[in-house]
Amino acid sequence: MIFHRLKHISWDLALGVYVTLLVLAIAVPFFNLVVPEGSAFHLSTYMVTLLGKYMCYALLALALDLVWGYCGILSLGHGAFFALGGYAMGMYLMRMIGPRGVYGDPVLPDFMVFLNWKELPWYWLGFDIFPFAMLMVVLVPGILAFAFGYLAFRSRVTGVYFSIITQALTFALLLAFFRNDMGFGGNNGLTDFKDILGFDIQSDATRSGLFIVTIAALAAGFAICRAIVGSKLGKVLLAVRDAESRTRFLGYRTDRYKLFVWVVSACLAGVAGALYVPQVGIINPSEFAPANSIEAVVWVAVGGRGTLAGAILGGVLVNIFKTWFTGALPEFWLFALGALFVLVTLLLPRGIIGTALHYREKHLEKKASEDNAFDEIAPEQPHDEAQEELERAGA
Repeated sequence: MIFHRLKHISWDLALGVYVTLLVLAIAVPFFNLVVPEGSAFHLSTYMVTLLGKYMCYALLALALDLVWGYCGILSLGHGAFFALGGYAMGMYLMRMIGPRGVYGDPVLPDFMVFLNWKELPWYWLGFDIFPFAMLMVVLVPGILAFAFGYLAFRSRVTGVYFSIITQALTFALLLAFFRNDMGFGGNNGLTDFKDILGFDIQSDATRSGLFIVTIAALAAGFAICRAIVGSKLGKVLLAVRDAESRTRFLGYRTDRYKLFVWVVSACLAGVAGALYVPQVGIINPSEFAPANSIEAVVWVAVGGRGTLAGAILGGVLVNIFKTWFTGALPEFWLFALGALFVLVTLLLPRGIIGTALHYREKHLEKKASEDNAFDEIAPEQPHDEAQEELERAGA
């Protein structure tokens, strides 16, 4: 009975996530496009963009929670997959500029003309086709994750050693993308986007449309993650997280399970990066910074590791706090982030959602034990004086 009650809580939590996302997808564009600007209820385009950015971060946190919360893989390099997806989208948006650039070249982006490039590099070919670009958004992070994970998991690199090499991976990509001869804009990155699929990228309607697409991607990502962790595969992942050696001795190829969920997580992070770029209007090598990946770990820890919904909540709440704090005391943000992580580790080790679910489970277990104890007590027979008198008379 207690299992069915906990399963019911899980469905309620998932339903709450879907309902919240649906409300946001309807309310935010409505208050931005329909409500007049002079009204107190009007939502500015800046706020729509900011909320869209928060949703992208929530999808990144969700991807990280899938591998960390359910498989025990602590990645400090998920920012690399996020940035690669962003660069794939940025390359498509740059190809869409065409002759409207500063130098008027119909093929080469402005930074290539400035650097005296004579022709478009081979790896830029095809990015003027939207389906091809979207395929690269998923494929490039997925291939990198597969190659990296295949070598690491077959070598049984785990724990802090795996975390360190993921951090080294994103730092190496940071240094590589800073180079002008890489063909990705150097330290300036890719920017000055004009339109997407023929729609003006700066218009209010396009911004609201991008927000709705981001919400849909987040809902789809949440559904995919729930399907994985709720299946038999998810049970094996939990076994790998809690006792990998024992799971391996039982005959499971743990490296394959870890590789699969690692690649899925990287693809989700790439989609998050691709949705992030057209909303913020720029992608540069700073997105590869290891600090960004560490921040994503804090988001998941705050919301609740191993809950999925907690990762979404943490990604939104921490970034709201960051927006406010960096506006007031920008130079102390890293100290505040470190203090937040320490406080959550000490006071809320399960995170916000995890702690709430823990107390709810305790309450259900207590209630179930009380019900069982009550059922074990035999009901007392009623006292009938008339029956006693008849029995004495008969005697």
